[in-house]
Amino acid sequence: MTRQDRWTSTEYADNGGVRLAYDRFEGSHGEPLLLVMGLATSRFWWPDGLCQAFADQGFEVARYDQRDAGESTRMPDTTTRNPFAALLGKKGDAYTSEDMVDDAAAVLDGLGWDRAVIFGHSMGGLIAQRIALRHPDRVRAVVSSAAVPSDVSGLRTMRYLRFGLLSKLARAKFPEGREGDIEAGMAVARGVASPGYPFDEERVRAWVEQQADSGPRDEKAQGRQIGAQWHGAKLSELSVPTLVLHGEDDPILKVAAARAVSRAISGSRLITWPGVGHDIPEALWPRVAAETKRLLTPAPVP
Repeated sequence: MTRQDRWTSTEYADNGGVRLAYDRFEGSHGEPLLLVMGLATSRFWWPDGLCQAFADQGFEVARYDQRDAGESTRMPDTTTRNPFAALLGKKGDAYTSEDMVDDAAAVLDGLGWDRAVIFGHSMGGLIAQRIALRHPDRVRAVVSSAAVPSDVSGLRTMRYLRFGLLSKLARAKFPEGREGDIEAGMAVARGVASPGYPFDEERVRAWVEQQADSGPRDEKAQGRQIGAQWHGAKLSELSVPTLVLHGEDDPILKVAAARAVSRAISGSRLITWPGVGHDIPEALWPRVAAETKRLLTPAPVP
């Protein structure tokens, strides 16, 4: 079944002239669940099988492209083009993280959802935390997957990073156009894959060829997103039910990042997965969906 068969046609929400592409998973009904993908990558990186697992748990599933990703508005170039320089520079001259968070609120409006569970992966997990801090009335619960704490920036972020894969990807050169998109997508998919689970090279390549997303090699977009500074509330002020997920073999972020997120949020639940990298392997999709649904179950009265 193709991407088009599983998802509705693309719709657009607007936030101050920024067009935000989103769609819904066909046949899903129930509790609204909004998926937020990571750094400069499109919504098509969410596996259909994981979305089906969410649907099986009674979620209505939607996903969107953040600004500077996928089919959403690409912003003008800025002086900071390298993502590492943007991270360490502690300034962003394109937009703020508040702008990115308000994009999500605009998508919720477009979907007609008053509130939703927000599930974010990688940088999307960071944004999910900030959505709940800036728009707590729009958020039923948060899942922060493979993400750093929302109120950490600049040099303080470095303590959570593993630089081997990041440096390798930063040095890699890919041709322009679709072929370069495919090569970059495969490099990222191999790099973030979970060492404790099978990696099906042929199937992943077929999937990457279908998606052909430029995000993994678009350093300018990556730099603009990383450079977007947060001026909002501290993570300790997040008050909605929160689940924190992290792979114990994540090649990009240390498990300490997840522990810091969970420690800052009162009542949050932390799950770390042995053998898991910076992805969510297929074998865990049913468990991830079930744990997300568990967030909505009221705690027993003592």
